[in-house]
Amino acid sequence: MMQTDIYTIGVIAAIAIATFVVAKVINRLLRGYFRTASKKLNVEETTYAVTRHFIVAMVYLAGIILIVSSIPQLGDIAVALLAGAGFAGIVIGFAAQRTLSNLISGISLAIFRPFRIGDVLSIRDEYGAVEDITLRHTVIKTWENKRLVIPNSIISDEAIVNWTIGDLPVLWHVDVGIAYDADIDLARSIILDELDKHPDVMHDQDRKVMVLELSDFSVNLRTIFWVCDRPTAWGTGCDIRESVKKRFDKEGVEIPFPYRTIVYKKDIERRK
Repeated sequence: MMQTDIYTIGVIAAIAIATFVVAKVINRLLRGYFRTASKKLNVEETTYAVTRHFIVAMVYLAGIILIVSSIPQLGDIAVALLAGAGFAGIVIGFAAQRTLSNLISGISLAIFRPFRIGDVLSIRDEYGAVEDITLRHTVIKTWENKRLVIPNSIISDEAIVNWTIGDLPVLWHVDVGIAYDADIDLARSIILDELDKHPDVMHDQDRKVMVLELSDFSVNLRTIFWVCDRPTAWGTGCDIRESVKKRFDKEGVEIPFPYRTIVYKKDIERRK
C-alpha cells in the first residue's frame, strides 16, 4: 500500500513537472514563431497571442486530466459524483461563471478586434498601449509605465477610445481663463501666435480660440488645434499653457484668481 502511494505521488509529480516544462517550451516556441510569421505575412499578432494562450491552456488541461486519471481512488469518487451531477453542474456553473465569461470575452476580442496589441487606448480614465491579450485578461501599459490588468469580461463592456484605429491626427484643446477687464482680441492673438510657434501643432489644419464660458471670475477661452497623434497631444497642450501664461504675464493679460465679496451682518444692520 505504501509503495503504491509513493508510486502514485511520483507519477503525479512527474506529470506536473512535465506539464509545466512542456507548456513553457510551447509558449516560447509559439511566441517566436507567431512573431516571425506576423512580420512576414504582415498580420498583427492579436489573434496569434490569443491562439498561443489557448494552446498553452490546453496543455495544462491535458496535464490535469492525466493527473486525475493516474489516481485510482478518484474512480470511486467519480461514480459517487455522477449521482449528484445535476447539483454539481449548478455549483460548478456558478463557480466558473466569471472564468467562462472572461474566456468567451477573450475569444470575442480576438475575433472582432476592437483593439489590437500595440494599440493606444483610453479606458477608465487610464491611457496606455495594449501589451498583451490573454484568455482571461488584457494587459495595458499605461503612460506611467504601470501594468493595468483588466478582466476580458469587464473590458468587453467598457466604452473604449482607440487612438490608433483610423486617422491618427487628434483634435486637442486647451482652456485658459482671462479677467473680464482683459482684451479678448489681444489674448486670442497671443494664443494663436504661440500655436504658430509650436513645432508639433499641425499648421495646415484649423486653429481657433473661442469664448467658452462667462464664469463667475473669468472669461474662459477654449483653444483647439490639431496634432499628429494622441501621444503628442498631452505634452503639446502643456507647452501651450506654459508659453501662453508667460506671454500673458509679459503683455499684461490678467489670469484672475477667484475672489469673494464678504459682507458682515453688522454692516447690513448699519445700512438699515
